[in-house]
Amino acid sequence: MQAAATVRAGRAGGRHAGGFTLFEMLAVILLIGIAAAAVSVSVSQGLGSARVSAASGELAAALRATRAKAIVQQSETHFDVDTRAATYRAADGRSVALPGGMSVSITSAKEDQVDRSTGRIRFFPDGSSTGGHVTLQQGKRQWRVNVAWLTGAVSVEQP
Repeated sequence: MQAAATVRAGRAGGRHAGGFTLFEMLAVILLIGIAAAAVSVSVSQGLGSARVSAASGELAAALRATRAKAIVQQSETHFDVDTRAATYRAADGRSVALPGGMSVSITSAKEDQVDRSTGRIRFFPDGSSTGGHVTLQQGKRQWRVNVAWLTGAVSVEQP
């Protein structure tokens, strides 16, 4: 008889003792959705920055290879950047396209402006160059690859 009284007391103790209300479930789902959206925005911004960083590193390596070719072959070599097509052509002659959505600009000597959309940086047998810089941009992310005119040294910076 005592067991029956305990069961009745348990049922009368509260209607929500064993589960969650629909409102509580919706609130948790909403919070999970907000957290997932915040994480996805953060990850996509990080990936965009990584793309620009990787592209600037590859461009700097191509500039260094062009300089090295000028020194080794004891002849003038050049590095061309096509701002309209968002491509560059290094000493090996192959054209490299930048990732989609990325723009490129070049600042170099006036005599090295091949046409309205193509600029050039020349390297000489002693390692020096005409100097300049190439800027890569995707959205608000921007990287600049600098070429020193006196030494031909290539450096990458994020302005």
